[in-house]
Amino acid sequence: MTATVEAPSRPAHRDPQVLRWLGAHTASTLGDSVYHLALSWAAVSSGTPAQAGLVMAVSAVPRALLMLGGGVVADRLGPRRVVIASDAVRALVVLGLAATLFLASPGLWALAAVALVFGTVDALFLPAVGALPPRIADRDQLARVQGMRGISHRAGAVLGAPLGGLAVAVGGPATAFGFAGVLFALSLPLLSALRFRPLPTAEEAREGAALRDLVDGLRYLRGHRVLGPLMVVVLLGDLGFVGPLNVGLAVLSEQRGWGASGIGWILAGFGAGAGAASLLLAVRGRVPRAGAVSGWTMTAGAVAIGALAFTPHLPVAAVVALAVGLLAGLSGALCNALVQTECDPAYLGRVTAVSGLASLGIAPLSFPVTGAAIDLWGTGPVFAVSASVCALAGVHTLAVPALRRAELPTP
Repeated sequence: MTATVEAPSRPAHRDPQVLRWLGAHTASTLGDSVYHLALSWAAVSSGTPAQAGLVMAVSAVPRALLMLGGGVVADRLGPRRVVIASDAVRALVVLGLAATLFLASPGLWALAAVALVFGTVDALFLPAVGALPPRIADRDQLARVQGMRGISHRAGAVLGAPLGGLAVAVGGPATAFGFAGVLFALSLPLLSALRFRPLPTAEEAREGAALRDLVDGLRYLRGHRVLGPLMVVVLLGDLGFVGPLNVGLAVLSEQRGWGASGIGWILAGFGAGAGAASLLLAVRGRVPRAGAVSGWTMTAGAVAIGALAFTPHLPVAAVVALAVGLLAGLSGALCNALVQTECDPAYLGRVTAVSGLASLGIAPLSFPVTGAAIDLWGTGPVFAVSASVCALAGVHTLAVPALRRAELPTP
C-alpha cells in the first residue's frame, strides 16, 4: 500500500479532516442527548415510573450482548461505513417516531421498540467510532484527537439536555424526537466528506469467519503488553466510578438536604473538571509518561471520590467533584489515547468493543448493587469501597511495567 504522509504532521485542531469529523461527532452526541431526554419524558408521560424505567433499560440489553460482534463488524467493513449507516438508521427511526407521535399516541410499545433499535445500533456504532481516529489523523495527533473528542462529548452532554428540554417545552416529545433526528442527519454529509486512510492490514481482517475474527481480536488483546492490562484498568475504574456517580450522589444529596439542585452543582463540577482534562490533552497533544500519570491521577481521583461521602457542605462537595472530574477525566482520556496509539488499527474496532463492554455493559450492573449496599451500610462505606476499587485500578497501572512506562507519540 502506498500512503501519503504530510511533513510536518498537521496539528489535529487545524486539520479540516479532523474538524469535519469533530463536527459530525458533536452533532451525533447532541442528537443522542436530546433523544434520551425525549425518550425519558415520553416514557414517564405514557406509563408508570416502573414502566418508564423498563423502557429506558431496554437498549442496554442488545448493546451489551452485541458489542463484541460490533467490533468485528467495524474491523471487517471499516468504521466509516458502520458509523454512517448507524447515524442514518438512527435519523430515520427517530424521525419516524416523531411523525408517529405527531399523528397518534402509540404508547410505550413504540418507545420500547425504538429503544431496542437504538441499543442494537449502539453496539455497532460505538466500536466503529473508536476505530475512526487512525483513519483521519496521524499517529502523533491521536492523543490530541482524543482530547478534542472529550470536549465534544462534554459539550454534547451539557448542551443536549437543555436543548431537548426546550424542544419538549415547545412542542412535546414529538418535536424533541424530530430535533434529535435532524441532528443525527446533520452528521451524515460531514462524515461522507471525509477521506479515510486505507490500512495495510484491513483486508486481512475480512478473511475467515466472524467468530474467528473475534477470537483473533481477543487473543491479540490478551497477548499485548499494554492493552491487556489496560482493559483491566478500564473495568476496575468504571466499576468503582459509575455506581457512586449515578446512584450514590442522588442518595447523598437527599441525605444532606441539597436537593436536585445540589446534584446539578456536583455534576457541573465534575463536568467542568473532566472538560478541563480533555482541553489539556487537546492543547498539549500529549502528556509525558502517560502511563504513570494515568495511574497516579486515577489513584488521587479515588481519594477524592471517597472524600465526597464525608463532605457536609455543598460548595465543598462541588469543588471535590471538580477534582474528581479533573483527575478521573485526565486518567480516562490518557487510557483512551493509549488504546488509539498502542493498538494495531486493524484490531481497533474489536479492542474498542471490549473497552466499551466494560464501560457500558458490565459497569452499569453495579447500579443495583450500589443501591442495595447503601441501604445496608450507608453512603460512607460504599463510597470508600468504590474509592478502593478505583485506587486498585491506579495501583495496577503503576504495578505493570509496560503500562507504567507507556508513552504517547510526540506531536
